Amino acid sequence: MIGYRFTKYLAHKDLSDTTFDQLFNVFNELLIITGGDVSEALNWLTNIDKQYNITTSDYGIGDFIDDLKNKGFITDKTPDGSFEITAKTEQSIRKSALEEIFGKLKKSSKGDHKTHFSGLSDEPGTERRNYEFGDLLHQISVTDSLRNAQINHGLGDFMLTQDDLEVVESEYKTQTSTVLMIDISHSMILYGEDRITPAKKVAMALAELITKKYKKDTLDIIVFGNDAWQIQIKDLPYLQVGPYHTNTIAGLELAMDLLRRRKNKNKQIFMITDGKPTCMKQGIKYYKNSFGLDPKILNKTLNLGAQCRRLGIPITTFMIASDPYLQEFVKEFTTVNNGKAYYSSLKGLGDLVFEDFKRNRKKRF
Repeated sequence: MIGYRFTKYLAHKDLSDTTFDQLFNVFNELLIITGGDVSEALNWLTNIDKQYNITTSDYGIGDFIDDLKNKGFITDKTPDGSFEITAKTEQSIRKSALEEIFGKLKKSSKGDHKTHFSGLSDEPGTERRNYEFGDLLHQISVTDSLRNAQINHGLGDFMLTQDDLEVVESEYKTQTSTVLMIDISHSMILYGEDRITPAKKVAMALAELITKKYKKDTLDIIVFGNDAWQIQIKDLPYLQVGPYHTNTIAGLELAMDLLRRRKNKNKQIFMITDGKPTCMKQGIKYYKNSFGLDPKILNKTLNLGAQCRRLGIPITTFMIASDPYLQEFVKEFTTVNNGKAYYSSLKGLGDLVFEDFKRNRKKRF
């Protein structure tokens, strides 16, 4: 018999694919920084390539742009012929943010967020147990029960008894409504520190986590400056800081209004900010004071925190600033709300949001 001789497998190395992947990873990062401006991102990418020689003689930036168009990541079918990213790229950016901050999720854990509370019969888990009187018919695991019958009685004289039956253990799986508030006041890019990009990454990663793993949950995203307004998940890559003060009051009021419409019992607010409240609206006019903590603005903010506490809505504040008097404000706000506060560096922001989100999913508020 003529056999097969195996030698070491040498994979064909496609330089264009390798270079595309490298360029695409950098391109995604630049899109987040530039607020989704494709032309600006490509200009930056070209300058980076000149400095670090990412491309090769066989594959240049022009080839990369052609591949972006052919693979559906960007389009020039706009009224003025300019480049825009597509929904495919928006999803790719969210996925990259999720993998960077939270790590790759195991498919086996999709939708799994257990608590210590007993389960409802329509929420099957992974554990099996023997049948007990009172168990419902749809809880019986047919495959496992038939296998037990074959093992216990054999195939020749097949029979199925109560002792052969196994049921799927039910679990309580929480549903949580989360509002994520992102500060887009001017201070988020002051002093040469880009604070808005990490905040956007965290928001995109959290959005991807919830939409892929916790599909019964809801996530609403709010940005607040002089005013507060809701944005969609697809808008996150384009988010930019404006010449705004910090109207935390408007953000909290909108968050409470959104959560009021949700039927879930578990509700929470995550607030990412780097400063103190400096603005509130009175009628059609704005009351502003950027010098210190204004008692008028502070008291209104604290009252809303206390109101959320009475409604059973905990607020977790992620303060990405280290000023002592700002920490005192956050401490007081957290006390009246009975929530939590983290004084985070930009590097550790994603880990903190993820850990707190996972921890809160194990509670019933």
